[in-house]
Amino acid sequence: MKAFLPDVVARAGRMVCFCPPGVPVEGAERRGPVLLAAGFALSVLSQTLTLGILPLAGLLLAPRPALATLPYMAMLIGAAIATFPASFLLDAFGRRASFALGASHGIAGGLVLAWALTANAFVPFCLGAFWLGIAQGFGLFYRHEAAMGGGVVGRATMLGVVFGSGALAGLAGPSILALGASLSPSSIFAPAALAASAVQVLVLALAMFWSPFTNEGAGARTVPDSAPYDLREALAPTILAAAAWFGMTALMLAAPSAMVACGIPTSGVIGALAWHVVAMYAPGFGIAALARTLGLRSVAVLGLAMVVGARLLLGGTTEASIFTLGLVVLAVGWSLATAASTLWLQAFGTPSRWVLALHDACLLAAALAGALAAGTLQPGFG
Repeated sequence: MKAFLPDVVARAGRMVCFCPPGVPVEGAERRGPVLLAAGFALSVLSQTLTLGILPLAGLLLAPRPALATLPYMAMLIGAAIATFPASFLLDAFGRRASFALGASHGIAGGLVLAWALTANAFVPFCLGAFWLGIAQGFGLFYRHEAAMGGGVVGRATMLGVVFGSGALAGLAGPSILALGASLSPSSIFAPAALAASAVQVLVLALAMFWSPFTNEGAGARTVPDSAPYDLREALAPTILAAAAWFGMTALMLAAPSAMVACGIPTSGVIGALAWHVVAMYAPGFGIAALARTLGLRSVAVLGLAMVVGARLLLGGTTEASIFTLGLVVLAVGWSLATAASTLWLQAFGTPSRWVLALHDACLLAAALAGALAAGTLQPGFG
């Protein structure tokens, strides 16, 4: 097995091979990028299926309208709580154990979610969303693993491939929801929850392809830090990305209720959310070119500006097409801000696991605040 830092030492719970630096691991170069992209795509697919049902099912199950966003908030809390364990488990036990643990929570969460929907039980519904959120918290680290190591262009390209793979999952989401609707015409919610659980089974199976106790493949930390990472360097990208996450969550959570209040059918709401998810990740394929042309800071600022523009688009509209356009602009802005900020973290050195976990925790805390703010935007944006 290959140690991913020259100064790594063996300790309880970790197996390390002291192979000479630069010795390649057979198949790692080819397998690493594929596994990262596939794992992230499947995690996004599970998230897409969950996002497709949480806002609307929350409205149906909540004992009062004010609690309708609580399931989504439970998912965000689960993701935030998972960030620090996910970060340090990746370092201590490697990708196989860490991503498998996250997927296991997702499997259980999807099953609990499906049962709660059939039993009309709101509290278990929130618990299932919480466990799916833990899986999401682990899934966020696919992008950090992709952004580690190599030069700026190499990191941007790798992150773009992994991030962009999520768009393929977004395209598959509506087809799976349509299949669930055909199998269960009375409600698509429970089949969607079961599908989210099944996708996490695939994530778990995929994690088994990584070598145990290693971080081999693309994204491994191959170069030791020349100097300690200055936490202040993470401040600007974290604040900017957190602002984008706040705006995206507030608007995305408020949109379904506003669309329903405007008489837009459920199929139209789910379709708009599906395009929203596709637009969240598709810009990843162009992030390397944008980073070279505009610079990481400019791309991140552009993303935040698009989030603000989406708020203006959605203000007071009653048309399904404008809702969809606004959600797409919102998603593209979030994507640019998130991807650019992830790379920005790496621009001044290799951040520690503490820095990466703190960064993601701040983003999810901002998203949680956005979920609380969503209530002030319902039932309309005017």
